[in-house]
Amino acid sequence: MAELSWLTALGFLFLTFNSGMAIYRSNGDKSSILFVVVSYLDLVALFGCLRYYERLDRHSPRRETVKAAVWALTTLLTVMFSYKVAEIMPLAVKIVVWAMAAATTCGGFYAFFLYDEKPAMPAAAAVGTPAARKDYATN
Repeated sequence: MAELSWLTALGFLFLTFNSGMAIYRSNGDKSSILFVVVSYLDLVALFGCLRYYERLDRHSPRRETVKAAVWALTTLLTVMFSYKVAEIMPLAVKIVVWAMAAATTCGGFYAFFLYDEKPAMPAAAAVGTPAARKDYATN
């Protein structure tokens, strides 16, 4: 298992400190404390899943499960933060915030699960070369 870099550790220390300060400044508001705790745990789990995903073999059957977990954790964060922002906005802005959250969530689902990446064209078959013209002529 690869060691965490000092920059990663510093980032988590910063996240932990800020989460602690947000809880301290919440004045005992249970919904604010719950929001901070769930956001913190979600971010830690998201970074853990991303790290695990990057280390998996490209053909591992676990990749799809981990990808689904990453999407779910990201969606949870998007919904939570959209709710907090929309809570203090006028109706027209609320609609825009929720529309952006929906577009982000749907776009992420499409990119993660539906989009089929085509293999890159080799450099030798760049546009304009005889090999590329031959490929386009046969299609």
